Amino acid sequence: MKFGDISELAVRNLREAILRNSLTTLGVAVGVASLVAMLSLGVGLQQFASKKLSSTGLFNAVFVASRSEMGDFDRSRRNAAQNAAQPAAPLDEAARQEIARLQNVTEVYPEIRFMTEIRYANNPYPTMVAGVPESARADGAFDGMQGTFFSGPAADEAILQIEFAKELSNDPSSLIGKNLVLRYAERQALANSSARNSSSKGSASSASGGFSVVPHEQQLKIVGIVTTEPGGGFGGFGRSRVFIPLQVAQTLSATEVNDLRSVLNGSSANRDYASLTVRVKSPKQVEAVETTIKSMGFATFSLLDTTRNLRLFFTVFDLLLGIFGSLALAVATLGIVNTLVMAILERRREIGVFKALGADDRDVKQLFFAEAGVMGLIGGVFGVFLGWLIGRALTFGTNVYLARQSLPSVDISAVPVWLAFGAIAFAVIVSLIAGLYPAARAARLNPVEALRYE
Repeated sequence: MKFGDISELAVRNLREAILRNSLTTLGVAVGVASLVAMLSLGVGLQQFASKKLSSTGLFNAVFVASRSEMGDFDRSRRNAAQNAAQPAAPLDEAARQEIARLQNVTEVYPEIRFMTEIRYANNPYPTMVAGVPESARADGAFDGMQGTFFSGPAADEAILQIEFAKELSNDPSSLIGKNLVLRYAERQALANSSARNSSSKGSASSASGGFSVVPHEQQLKIVGIVTTEPGGGFGGFGRSRVFIPLQVAQTLSATEVNDLRSVLNGSSANRDYASLTVRVKSPKQVEAVETTIKSMGFATFSLLDTTRNLRLFFTVFDLLLGIFGSLALAVATLGIVNTLVMAILERRREIGVFKALGADDRDVKQLFFAEAGVMGLIGGVFGVFLGWLIGRALTFGTNVYLARQSLPSVDISAVPVWLAFGAIAFAVIVSLIAGLYPAARAARLNPVEALRYE
């Protein structure tokens, strides 16, 4: 028999017992809906995590430090033996420019963080200050901030972390537009002779050079308050509570911890950076750039390993959700088996006439397979729509709760095209498997006995 004839017969037979077949199809739809709803949560959460991490710009970043600065990191300890024979290259301005010339590198900027004292309303507040590059304007950490980002790369402005702003005022938003005073220790390089003569005056020095520490003040205008902490390099901006433009931070030439360490270690008087952040055009090119920088004698770190672990976690998470979601669909297959078996008992005479007119066992099997496939197809399509509605409802409920907690809304559910078509195909395949036994049983009916059946 032709496929069209079998399909027409299958649809006609399903219409004859419409209530029972509708309930069976609804069972398939509920099973598919539970599967789609659970997997949509896994997909949505994965997309949400990836979007948040991508917005920070950390996926296309390589963090670079001198090997002598990496003693506290596990990776450096693992590689200490193989790197012992190679001297640690200085991470200075020359190194920064050399890295900036590498292929696929779009930006290289230093991490500048220093302890300081903020004076506001004649009260002192010790805190950590970090320089933020102009490219951080697009970081997700500054989305939804109170106020605005820096008006320019050289503006004497500051952005406060919300907790620090609460220390300055009970009403943090009232701080925007006001001024504060940054008191810091400026580093001024000394000649070798001056450094040796000034050691008794409390200035840091060494045999190869040194620097003097001179107190300075800088007035800054508060332009914004950020609620989430921006990411940074090895140390990160996370421990900082006041953010200023990176160009301003470089101009201040404030004394940092690595300045003292370099003098005590007898390093050159030329200033070295604590670490550099290297921006790459695409996350696909991070590994190649990282390998090149390592060959230059520097220690590197990127989030490639972390993202691999994140993908592995979500893969296992989606697998578990899929297994639990498939349980309802497995129960629905029993309904298909029951429906088709009952159809065999009710349609024995019809099957006998069908075979007496020349239909063979294969035609009978195809007819029952078609009926099972139609129920699976209709149930799959309706189930995908129902699963999408469940996901939307969960997202709506979650956002209502977040709104009450004064938190931004999120999208925790997503039904991509591959999930929709995959769920429908899975429903059809499961329905066909469920129709194996009824189809085989119907094909084995003796036409003579079937025609005698009442």
